[in-house]
Amino acid sequence: MRRKLAVVLAAAMLLTACGGGGDGESTDSGAGDQATKITVGVIPILDVAPIYLGVQKGFFADRKLEVKLELAQGGAAIVPAVLSGQFQFGFSNNTSLLLAQTRGLPLKIVAPGPSSTGTPGKDFAGVVVPESSPIKSSADLSGKSVAINTLNNISDTVVREAVRKAGGDPKTVKFVELPFPDMPAAVANGRVDAAFIVEPFLTIARNQKGRDISSAYAEATPNLSVATYFTSEALLKSDPDLVRAFTDAMVESQAYASAHPDETRQVLSTYTSIGAEIIPTLTLPSFPAEINRQSIQALADLALRDGLVTKAPQVDALFQ
Repeated sequence: MRRKLAVVLAAAMLLTACGGGGDGESTDSGAGDQATKITVGVIPILDVAPIYLGVQKGFFADRKLEVKLELAQGGAAIVPAVLSGQFQFGFSNNTSLLLAQTRGLPLKIVAPGPSSTGTPGKDFAGVVVPESSPIKSSADLSGKSVAINTLNNISDTVVREAVRKAGGDPKTVKFVELPFPDMPAAVANGRVDAAFIVEPFLTIARNQKGRDISSAYAEATPNLSVATYFTSEALLKSDPDLVRAFTDAMVESQAYASAHPDETRQVLSTYTSIGAEIIPTLTLPSFPAEINRQSIQALADLALRDGLVTKAPQVDALFQ
């Protein structure tokens, strides 16, 4: 019992996925008594729109899964809940999962999540500066302060790589930890020189005369797989059919969200507080039906290069 508690507490201390907060919320597929009930830990951001849409469309009910979607602050809450069996599945950015792998936490990636659009200037995340700032490109971020939501995670990793590729010195960037909702104001009032912001706060920052100078996800590596859904090794071993059903439902959900962006936008109002007036203008992530393992390997290499880990993460060990 003590060992299990130690693992859970270690996970909570070590991992934080990007995202905001919110009260717990559940979504029921209405699959009936024969359905298997599962709880999935998610974050109230654009990235998880496909799973909400998939529940609405019955993709999980078709596979006899009754889904409860539980909102959490991030990986610090989701990972230990998955490890303890409180949640059967969870959502996290891939750098957090790579950090977990190097520390021996028994997690497995099982389904795709959001990816970069791959198009600089047209991605769902970007580095924003004040309109009057002399900063013109990622190279100019050398020696400057840049707000990110979590230190030593995916945000500073991709910003460093964007600076490196642009010819700047990533070691001189001064990262400041701020919640995403606070970033537009921090940029506007000069508290930081720049901020790496995701939607909807990227659009909010633009509306406050912020200017994009870098699409760090798109620039770090081609078609970056930003986040995925995961489970515990214990569940994968004890009930592989359940995991397979979840994976298949998520793949269908991702494909549907990609093919129906208007419906994907509409579902945002059911679990986020994003204003209805800006939802039509948001840049959505890409929602691929397959995971780009090569991009996750790139994140692993960057984590080692930039000192987030002391030993190389084993990407293959995160998969079934």
